[in-house]
Amino acid sequence: MTASAPLVVVALSGGVDSATAAATLVAAGHRVVGMTMRLYDARGTTAAAGRCCGPRDVDDARAVARHLGIPFYVVDLEDEFRRAVIDDFVEAYLDGATPNPCVRCNQHIKFTPLLERAREIGADVVATGHYARIERDAAGAWGLYRGHDAAKDQSYFLFSMPPDVLGQVWFPLGAMDKDAVRAAARAAGLPNAAKPESQEICFVPDGDHAGFVAAAALARGRTPASGEIVDATGAVVGHHDGVHRFTLGQRRGLGNLALPVKERVFVTEVDAASGRVVVGPREAAGRAAVAVGDVRWLGVAPVSGRLDVQVRHRGAATPATVTAVGATRAEVVFDAPQIAAPGQAAVFYQGDRVVGGGWIELARAAG
Repeated sequence: MTASAPLVVVALSGGVDSATAAATLVAAGHRVVGMTMRLYDARGTTAAAGRCCGPRDVDDARAVARHLGIPFYVVDLEDEFRRAVIDDFVEAYLDGATPNPCVRCNQHIKFTPLLERAREIGADVVATGHYARIERDAAGAWGLYRGHDAAKDQSYFLFSMPPDVLGQVWFPLGAMDKDAVRAAARAAGLPNAAKPESQEICFVPDGDHAGFVAAAALARGRTPASGEIVDATGAVVGHHDGVHRFTLGQRRGLGNLALPVKERVFVTEVDAASGRVVVGPREAAGRAAVAVGDVRWLGVAPVSGRLDVQVRHRGAATPATVTAVGATRAEVVFDAPQIAAPGQAAVFYQGDRVVGGGWIELARAAG
C-alpha cells in the first residue's frame, strides 16, 4: 500500500458481500476505510437478535474491519433514512401502491449522504458489495451494467444513482458469482464468511409489512382504508381491513372469498380512494402499458425506442417500446402484458446496460 493509492470508503453492512468487497480492495493495495450506516433503531425487534440492521450487523462490520486492519466508522443516517425510505414506504402502501425501499435507499442514502461523509474524510471513491458493474462505454462515458451473476444481479436497485457519481463508485463483486464470493471470504479468513443472507426489509425484520404500516399509520393519525373485495363484475365477494395488505398480482390471503365458482383469483386492482380491492384471473392483473414518473436517465439522453424493461427485482426484463415524455417521464408499452404494480420501479436496459428507470404510476389493464 502506498500513500498515492486511492482512499476508498467501503460501505460495510455486516454481511459477507461488503466484507469481501473490502478484502478484495485491501488485497489490491488500496487504502480502505470501513463505514457502516446506522439506518434504523432495531432495539426491541427481532433484528436485535441478528437480522438485517440489528446491532449484530454493526458488530460484524467492526469485526471485519479489525480483521482487515482498516479504520472503521459508524455513520448515523437514521433521520435521512426515515424521511426518504420509511415514510415513503408507509405512504405508498396507504395509497394502494407497492413501494421498493431498497431502490429508495440506494437513491437517497448510499450514494448521497454516504458519499458526502466519504468526501469529508478525503476519500476518492465509495465501494459497496452490490452485484453490478460500472464501466466506460466506447465513447469513454461511465455506465451502469448488470453483474455477471444473473441470479444475484442488483442493477435493478441502482438505476437512480446520480449519473455524476458513477466514476466515484466501485462494485468489486460485479464480475463474481456468489460461490466465488463465499470462497474469497473463506480464503481471506473473514469472520462473517459463513453468515447467511438476510431476505427481509431491514426495518421490517419480522416480515410483517402490513403490521408495520398499520402501526406507522396510527402514529401519523391515519387509518388504512378498509373496504370491499369485489370480482370483475363488481359483486362483493369479501371485505378487508386495509388496502396496505394487497398488491397487484397477489394470490396469498385470498382463500376465503365468497366466489360463485371456486377458482384461483389474484388481485387485479387496488383503489385506495374507495378502499375497493378487485380480484380476478391472473391475466386480468396484466398491464399492456404503464406510465413511468420521476424518470432518471443514467448517463444518456432521454431514450425513445425499443428497450428491455424490468418491473420487478425477481422478474426478467421484457421487450417494450419506451417513449420519453420530456426529461422525467416515459410511456412504456409492453410486447406482452406484465404485472407492473404502481410504486415499483421500471428499469430500462439496452443489453446489459441500465439506461434509466423510474416509478410505475398509472396502468391500463391488458385486453
